[in-house]
Amino acid sequence: MIITNNTSLNYLLFIPFFLLSFIHNAFSNDTNERLHALSVFGDIKYSKNFKHFNYVNPIAPKGGKIKLAERGTFDSLNQFILKGLPAIGLDNIYESLLKESLDEPLTAYGLLAEGINIAKDKSSVTFYLRKNAKWHDNTPITAKDVIWTFNNLLENGHPYYKSYYSDILKAEFINTHSVKFYFSNKNNRELPIIIGQMKILPKHFWENNNFSTSGLTIPIGSGPYKIESMLPGKSITYKRIENHWGKNLPVYIGQNNFDKIQYDYYRDSNVMIEALKSKEYYFRHENISKEWATSYNDVINNKNFIKEEINHELPQGMQAFVYNTRKDIFKNIILRKAIALAFDFEWTNKTLFYGQYIRTKSYFSNSDLASSGLPSTKELEILNPFKNNLPKELFIEEFNPGETNGSGNNRKNLRKALKILKNGGYKLKNNKLLDPYENEIKFEILLLSPAFERIVAPFIKNLSKLGVKANIRIVDTAQYKNRLDNFDFDMVVMARGQSLTPGNEQKNYWSSVSADIPGSLNWIGIKNSVIDELINLMINAQDRESLINSSKALDRVLLHQYYVIPHWHIKKWRLAYWNYIKRPQNIPKYNLGFPEIWWYNN
Repeated sequence: MIITNNTSLNYLLFIPFFLLSFIHNAFSNDTNERLHALSVFGDIKYSKNFKHFNYVNPIAPKGGKIKLAERGTFDSLNQFILKGLPAIGLDNIYESLLKESLDEPLTAYGLLAEGINIAKDKSSVTFYLRKNAKWHDNTPITAKDVIWTFNNLLENGHPYYKSYYSDILKAEFINTHSVKFYFSNKNNRELPIIIGQMKILPKHFWENNNFSTSGLTIPIGSGPYKIESMLPGKSITYKRIENHWGKNLPVYIGQNNFDKIQYDYYRDSNVMIEALKSKEYYFRHENISKEWATSYNDVINNKNFIKEEINHELPQGMQAFVYNTRKDIFKNIILRKAIALAFDFEWTNKTLFYGQYIRTKSYFSNSDLASSGLPSTKELEILNPFKNNLPKELFIEEFNPGETNGSGNNRKNLRKALKILKNGGYKLKNNKLLDPYENEIKFEILLLSPAFERIVAPFIKNLSKLGVKANIRIVDTAQYKNRLDNFDFDMVVMARGQSLTPGNEQKNYWSSVSADIPGSLNWIGIKNSVIDELINLMINAQDRESLINSSKALDRVLLHQYYVIPHWHIKKWRLAYWNYIKRPQNIPKYNLGFPEIWWYNN
């Protein structure tokens, strides 16, 4: 399942869309009934005739304009291809066959599809489209659009789609409003929802426009918003469609409330904060602890300014410094393990973060999928067949990224790092660390935001004590994306989100097949047959317990390969906004729902 959010920086780090796993057992044997929803596990909360989701305000007023900010720039209005840097907010103009609920452990309800049927043997899924569904030009949406979208994404879309849809054999036209998808893997129970979450594109529009090089061609969709205007690289505004075909659907009641949504782009993070305080835009999800602690003191007493923290139950995944193991320097696990000890999280958290964060020790942090302690009996059943190809430490030691007392004196860990290096054939010569072949150890840390310099600088200082020469390179958004897409970096900051039900997207993150695909999220360059097998176990898990155990097993293997230097996470949203906008009283547990379920405060 893919994790989404609303910033182009995070688009680079996370890649948009929520995808779901594990279709409820009640559906697996159904052959005739048209289902209104698919659930990941457990019971479906909302019945076939539900009126609206419980977390929305069903009488939220429509109207007003919300102004938002985004860092960087954009040069494309096509989010489905490798080329270009897409504008923020493009999901507003598209719809999928299903729409997820935000207050359940991931359940999707019919949107473009009014009914779903899953074959008894799980070899296919059929979607029945709503006959009143229309594109923005009032052309009806048909099964041909769905089939064309699927085939086009495979042929001309981002390389990611070929991997993600690899278990889907074909799409078949049944009739104008019915389409059937066939699966090669009958054990992958997330496939029906993977298809259900695919954004559907208008065949007639793109047949008259070049999909592969669309640039700033304004696309049409079927969603509740359309692009009203834009200034390339600077601003984009979306306008709500008053007579939208689906505005009265239960999955839309109380949502899409703003008449207009405007995103203005900024090049400087400090300027962005000052712009918020000057009401140039209205809402900020703050992810920098220093700013949260210090930057809003001059407006905090303004009765119209709101600064609040909201607890959530959203898995936090892994944020970390990432080694590009395609580079010769980082192919050796000994060096990766030693370098990790130079990062002093405890000092960083106390001195720079005001003690707000928790050290991340799992690729599935803040969830029951995260490993801890030593492997359980169930985990060992999974891991033991691969024992000869795994580090011995995995079975006898709990993963520890390296702890300090927070004083800034990291001498103990640095001594340990030097011992590891010496035992691995590395040596210090003239205060320079040399590998066993006498090559100097030096590398570049690629950054997008200057704000990260204050975190990286102490890390570099500690590295110098090991004889390692590291330097910082800051680039603009377009160059950053290009270098990531082509794996042109030594070390970079990764934030890889996770869902409660990970599945096919793990191939894109960690599998051998994705390592050489430009634009994939396997930034590390992992090519490990054990990891490939564990990913398949996750994907083919038939119950929640199997998913948990296979996820923990994968987590342990990834951790003990020292592919990353784990950072930190927090279990709450930090929000700063003006009372021009208002939210529902109860925010759903797994998503902030912004701006979809918020509204303009008249």
